[in-house]
Amino acid sequence: MKKNGSIKIIPLGGLDQIGMNITAFESDDSIIIVDCGLAFPSNDMLGIDLVIPDISYLKSHMSKIKGFVITHGHEDHIGALPYVLQQINVPVYGTRLTLALIEGKLRERGLDRLVKLNVQAFGDIVDFGDIKVEFIKTNHSIQDAAALAIFTPAGTIVHTGDFKVDYTPVFGDPIDLQRFAELGKEGVLAMMSDSTNAEKPGSTMSERTVGGTFERIFAEHQQNRIIVATFASNVDRVQQIINTAAKYKRKVVVEGRSMVNVITVASELHYIDIPEGTLISIDELKSYPDEQTVLITTGSQGESMAALSRMASGMHRKIHIKPNDVVVLSSHPIPGNELAVDKVINELSMLHAQVILQDTHVSGHACGEDLKLLYSLVKPEFAIPIHGEYHMRDTASRLAASVGVERDHCLMIENGDVLELTTRSGKSEALIKDHVQAGGVFVDGLGVGDVGNIVIRDRQNLAQNGIIVVVLTLEKYSGHLLAGPDLVSRGFVYVRESEDLMEEARVQVQDAVDDCLVRHVNDWGKIKNIIKDSLSDFLWKKIKRDPVILPIIMEV
Repeated sequence: MKKNGSIKIIPLGGLDQIGMNITAFESDDSIIIVDCGLAFPSNDMLGIDLVIPDISYLKSHMSKIKGFVITHGHEDHIGALPYVLQQINVPVYGTRLTLALIEGKLRERGLDRLVKLNVQAFGDIVDFGDIKVEFIKTNHSIQDAAALAIFTPAGTIVHTGDFKVDYTPVFGDPIDLQRFAELGKEGVLAMMSDSTNAEKPGSTMSERTVGGTFERIFAEHQQNRIIVATFASNVDRVQQIINTAAKYKRKVVVEGRSMVNVITVASELHYIDIPEGTLISIDELKSYPDEQTVLITTGSQGESMAALSRMASGMHRKIHIKPNDVVVLSSHPIPGNELAVDKVINELSMLHAQVILQDTHVSGHACGEDLKLLYSLVKPEFAIPIHGEYHMRDTASRLAASVGVERDHCLMIENGDVLELTTRSGKSEALIKDHVQAGGVFVDGLGVGDVGNIVIRDRQNLAQNGIIVVVLTLEKYSGHLLAGPDLVSRGFVYVRESEDLMEEARVQVQDAVDDCLVRHVNDWGKIKNIIKDSLSDFLWKKIKRDPVILPIIMEV
């Protein structure tokens, strides 16, 4: 049903990237924030552990913020909460498993008693004043995933979260297509849809199909130890592995910190059923023959510190890969992780383990036909593709247009855009009214935001070109050169094999310093700049390299 009013949609992350999903919805009286995820650093972000969203805009509008509404428990949707909630402490709303995972993260940082967590069931409507939010059942590669119907002064906005259409889920009910259809009949202003798999035709296969693949693998390898690497959060996948292991009377070891955490939480909430006597500890493994055991582990994405990577490289303290092992990688490499996954596969192959990749994974995201189905049911006036790279979102917008959304109502917005949807006298319009600060904040160790683009650029320069430190000592009053200049290099050249070059460089610096002293230049800043310019020019002409040059002048 159409209303008279407006709502601002402000994505602060999650567009043109995989990860760091966070979107603010702002009315005259309220702001709610949907999701608060992190992104993992790209290869050029040297030394960075995590990237979290820039929340400058939210901090400047603190008084209006009513709460965080979380669609599901993946890191790219909840991972930044422990950092952000230290600055914006408002209630968090989500489903049982989602909030249990969030609570564990907050407990690690001592925030669990400071933040109010509100568990919602599917069908619940949370009142935030002039904005209300309903949780709708969907399917994804983690249980308890929800879509959101956001009731605003301008009309209803459907936010799909990450979803797939699974008619035969391993646990719980299928996606609530009936509720989406009801909303479509009532009238939906806009739909913000997951675009990750928009370019893939057809429909996403059910998670249950993987169970048949595991059945075949276990049947064909009854004399081998089986190691399965998968996403820690995919509780349904773990359930199917455990079911198959129990059928073949194998004991199961769960290894990897995140895997243990998620399975423990899911077990406590009865989202996973582990037959009694099936699960054993890693220390009990040696009490059973290899062919009677299964290891479920992290590391399917080639993460260097994950359990499988440590096994493959021989660094795991308790598990060593054997020639008789069968290793199943039950995931597809996330874009950017292909080289890391190949490295692990090569290491496993060198240890003569058999690696199985085919048919052991199905996606948690809707393919093209599933997206068209949802658009057809919801019938939104505006389509706003989210959660994906630009080309994925562009394809999603074309899919929306193919099932009836007007082409100029398929909106391609960017992080930081302030999209205002307004309904007046039965007519709706969408305009980008402003652009706010958005982007990533780097987390390096315990430091949050203390490493910026300039530091990253310096790290890249150091990594690519190395450093030369020029050390010299000047007499305090006369300015005479007492010692040096001495050159120390790291990451530039191997000094023992480049003694002539380093001596020529030292002479070049000596000449520059002598020239400064002759001209009575006693400003240290000027002397340092002259040294840097002179040495930089020399090295570029000589060997076409541009190392970082750091002059150090001591006074005696």
